[in-house]
Amino acid sequence: MGERDLQVIPEPSRVAVETFAGRIHVEWDPDAAVTPMGQLPFFIEFLKVSGLFEALLADCPLRYASPNAPKVRDVLGTLLLSSLAGHKRYAHMTNIRSDGVNPELLGMTAVASEDSVRRGLAAFDETEALDWLDRHLGHITHPILALGAWILDTDNTVKPLYGRQEGAVKSYNPKKPGRPSHAYHSYFMGNTRLAFGVDVEPGDRHTGKHVAVGLWRRLDRLPRELWPRFIRGDVSFGNEAVMFEAETRQLDYLTKLRLTANVKKLIHRLIARGVWVDAGQGFKGCEGTLQLTGWSRSRRVIVLKRPIQGELLLTDGQLNLAFIDTEDGIRKYEYQVLVTSLTDEILTIAQLYRDRGDCENCFDELKNHWGWGGFTTQDIKRCRISSRFIALVYNWWSLFARLVHPDKHHEAITSRPLMLQAVAKQTSHAGQKTVTITSTHAKAYLVQAAMRELTAFFKDLARTAEQLGLKERIKLIAKHAYRKLLASAPILPSLKCLPAPG
Repeated sequence: MGERDLQVIPEPSRVAVETFAGRIHVEWDPDAAVTPMGQLPFFIEFLKVSGLFEALLADCPLRYASPNAPKVRDVLGTLLLSSLAGHKRYAHMTNIRSDGVNPELLGMTAVASEDSVRRGLAAFDETEALDWLDRHLGHITHPILALGAWILDTDNTVKPLYGRQEGAVKSYNPKKPGRPSHAYHSYFMGNTRLAFGVDVEPGDRHTGKHVAVGLWRRLDRLPRELWPRFIRGDVSFGNEAVMFEAETRQLDYLTKLRLTANVKKLIHRLIARGVWVDAGQGFKGCEGTLQLTGWSRSRRVIVLKRPIQGELLLTDGQLNLAFIDTEDGIRKYEYQVLVTSLTDEILTIAQLYRDRGDCENCFDELKNHWGWGGFTTQDIKRCRISSRFIALVYNWWSLFARLVHPDKHHEAITSRPLMLQAVAKQTSHAGQKTVTITSTHAKAYLVQAAMRELTAFFKDLARTAEQLGLKERIKLIAKHAYRKLLASAPILPSLKCLPAPG
């Protein structure tokens, strides 16, 4: 009688459920190989044909001494899948364990736990790990740099912190004043929106002179023929130290000046005597020369002004953003002052600086959709490693998304639902594996056609991939991905910009 009580009665696998459409039968199949990222196999093929993932594993400096330690491929593969899924916390990696398809396709034997990933990042030697990731960032960016002239956008962004992390310092924080933070010094390739590099520093190292340290270090390592046509930054880089270093290296620059007292005097002189020309987007421009206190030489300065209209006139917050003054007693103008070593006309210079706004979109995408705002640990070393790894995966995905849709850059908030997220089930029969994808996206039919074309391109590339090095393969892929951008104009626009429609 006692043994009868210990018997486990199996639960039925099918349950009848009454709905408004009538009775349905619901079944559970916990052993089915399914995934919420059903279109990821196409990205995995991109990684295999290009050789990017195998090259990353080949020289990985992560070494384990214990025979019970997880495999390096499993640790990096878990971090890769987590980044692609848009996770921001190590604890979110537990969700990947439900993926019964993609880990195997990446060659993984198991999904590493969140603790294994954290311990793996802690086991890295920091110098070796950062050099390793910078080297692989170069593998994806250097072949693209050789395609034509390009612009280097550089800036700093703030990552608020909520614990007692190393480097958490109270400093400049526009969104949450007084909140400790890390400073992310970021470098991007203009127009392509690829990350050229990133450095994580304590929150009080946020000024242009701090960002310039990593900027010059990266450029000095780069062959001169791959240097950008010029560097572009905000007001943090409009200082003597940055401009002098650029001039010493014979590198052009385009940046912005703070509206100090002497700069305002220049504006008033140009208002009185200057000749203002159209600068596009409703701006008028005038140029002059200026040598501020502390500058070693006089430099070309371009002043842009635009009348403020509508609700902006009633917004007191605009007074904190720019120098606004009344010129004719009726209209109010906002002013921007640019300093540059470029010789282009005012219209072109103004448009080139406005194009810098695309760099801010990269910050938003990487912080809010790729994990730069998360993956926080007590030590700053793992934050530095994870930020570079995320930038690397971001570049891989951006290049892949360009292959699928070469017309424009797709941010993660749109590219993941379109090109990644779909329900898929893997079945095996007669030694052949089949992945059946069901996408509910409204443009699923367009992606299906694009994926078919992309697979044909990969098959053509695979026929010659073994004879080509990694650099040559990436260059062929980049030419195909940016074919429309290269056909319409070089990576750096060289045509004169047209004014805004009147």
